[in-house]
Amino acid sequence: MHNYSEHYWGMHFIWWIIWGIFLFWIFFTPYSIPYQKSKKEDPLAILKKRFAKGEITKEEYEESKKIIISDN
Repeated sequence: MHNYSEHYWGMHFIWWIIWGIFLFWIFFTPYSIPYQKSKKEDPLAILKKRFAKGEITKEEYEESKKIIISDN
């Protein structure tokens, strides 16, 4: 007759550890979802990026910057 109470401290115990690590990895590993912004960007930062990319001229940048700063 087998004593099944000792059975869970064999290979089954290792599988419980593996499942625990796997679940911890799924729920607690930080990751980013593509195409989703994590936080709202600052309007001035967006303006600087547009200027750096060449989408707007220096005059447009300066004018927009004054408007953004005066709104704050």
